[in-house]
Parts: sequence; C-alpha cells; structure tokens
Amino acid sequence: MMLTTVLLTGTAAGLVSATSAVPLRRLALRRGLTVQPDVRKVHREVTPYLGGIAILLGTLTAAYAAADDSAMIAILLGSCAVAVLGLLDDLQPLSPLVRLAVEIVVATGVVLNGVRAPLSGQWMDIPITVLWIVLMTNAFNLLDNMDGALTCIAAASCGLLSATAFALGQAGPGLLLAALSAACLGFLLHNWRPAKMFMGDAGSLYLGFTTSCCAVLLVSKQDGAAVSAGLLLSTFLGVVDTAVVLLSRLLNGRSPFQGGTDHLSHRLRRLGLGTGTVAVTLAGVAALGGLLGLAVVLGAVDAMPAVIAAAAAALILIALFQGVDVYETATVSGAPPQSTRKLS
Repeated sequence: MMLTTVLLTGTAAGLVSATSAVPLRRLALRRGLTVQPDVRKVHREVTPYLGGIAILLGTLTAAYAAADDSAMIAILLGSCAVAVLGLLDDLQPLSPLVRLAVEIVVATGVVLNGVRAPLSGQWMDIPITVLWIVLMTNAFNLLDNMDGALTCIAAASCGLLSATAFALGQAGPGLLLAALSAACLGFLLHNWRPAKMFMGDAGSLYLGFTTSCCAVLLVSKQDGAAVSAGLLLSTFLGVVDTAVVLLSRLLNGRSPFQGGTDHLSHRLRRLGLGTGTVAVTLAGVAALGGLLGLAVVLGAVDAMPAVIAAAAAALILIALFQGVDVYETATVSGAPPQSTRKLS
C-alpha cells in the first residue's frame, strides 16, 4: 500500500511540476523576471525565473499525506515561507542580512517544533541545528549555478533520503522527499541544457531548507556517530562545494561574499566536462553520499567508519579542486569583476 502511495505521489508531483512550469515561464517572460546572458554565464539567451514555484507546487501534492505530526507541519510551513522569501528575492533583490534574518527565524521555528539534531543532548543543540539548517539552505542556493546542476543533485539526494526515511519507518518525510525528488525530475524537462527556465532563489532556497530539515528530522531520534553520518552524507555535496569556494576565495585574496564562477561545477567545466556531464557527475556524487547514508541506516555499514570515510573524501576533494585555476581567465582577458546579486 505504501509503495503505491509513493508511486502515485511521485507521479503527481512530477506531472504538476512539469506542466505548471509552462504557464509560469510565460508569466516570467511577460513580467520581465529573467536572467540576462553575460560573460559569467553558460546560457546565451534571456531565461525566465519562477521554476522554483513549479517545484513547490509539485511537492505540495504530498503535503496532506506528509503532514503526520507537528514536526512535519512545521517543516512544510517553514519551507513554504523560505520559498516565498526566495521569490521576493527573485522579484526584487533583498539585502543578504534580511534574507539571513528571515532564514534564522524560520529555522528556529522548525527546530522548536522538534526538528533537532541531538549532537550534545543539551540546549546547545537548538542553535547548532538552526545554524546547520541555515548553512545548508544557502549551500544549496550556491549549487544552483549551471543548467540542470541543482535539479539533478536534489533529485538524487532527495530520492535516496526518501528511501532512508522509509527504512527508519518515517513515512511523513519519506513521502515529502519522494515528491520533492519527482518534482525536480519534472522541472528538469525545462532546466536541462540549454535551460529554458531557472528555478531561481525560490527553488534553491526551498530545496536546501526542505532537504536539511528532513535530514535533521531523520536523525532526531538517533545518537552518536549516526547523527553526524545522517547530516553529513545527506548534504555531502553542499558541504564540499561551500568549503571549496570559501577556501579558494580566501587563498586568492577574494571576498568570501563576492559571487563568482569558482564552484565545483565551474571547476569541472574547466577540466573539460560538458554542462550536462557536470550535472550528472555532481548528481552521482550526491547519490553516493545518499547510498552510504542508507547503508548506515540498514546496518550494512557502521556509522563511525562512514563518517570518517566521508570526512576524508571531503578533505581530499576540497584540496584537489584548489588546483583548478578558475580565476585565470578573468585576469588574463580583462573581464569585469565577477559578481552576482546572490552569494553564488
């Protein structure tokens, strides 16, 4: 019965996301909610936003079934609030401080409703969990920098996190994550290179917030290394990408808060991979993290070795990608300083 529910929910989410993107794209073009091509971007045509709303609408097909307790209701309401925040930022760029403040307030509300990582067993778990949710929300936002990249990453990571939720007997987050994965696949029809539509901050912030909150909920009744494994493995790519970018900018004397084409996706492009190959490669890495997390839950792998292996892999990737020169082109060609209106 549950398998049937998951299949029906996923099918509905994918269809709603794919079909609703069409009128949303027309609306965005009509209202001028578009991204203009420039030297920093892969796309060469005016591309509309609002794809994130299509993903949200698709995911909400599972809202009624997923809202099985106060924690899930808090996650659903909080994720919608963050999506609205992202939409407002798409319509009119907000101050980073305003965005951060709203994210902290919303994350705090979710944490106070039982979505808490038991890292210390003390009151400190509340601010630590809030900080982690906010960091991962923005890490996903930063991953949205190339056609199909974040869509593929989220489809893979949410799909495997959904399987992990069902393995733990948590049907609510399992259904929500399954719908989120399917909604991303539906939107991928419009977001694959050459992208006809972008998800915008409404989509990337929504994906990051929902995924990180669900990951916390899944470890809320665990302890020890299982907590660290659940958090790290479900968001492995976001952690690595953020670390690579921050370290690289600091080492090169650049502001950590200035945008640029120095993320994992851009570095893979500099190594010769095509845009589509980059998206699939990153999704594959996210899937490996998700599979390892599922293996821990199923008892096939011990939590502590999994954490050590993931941490070692992250450190190796962070070090290796520092060797890919992503700043040379701008320096040699005299291109204008790289900046975006969001911290990407």
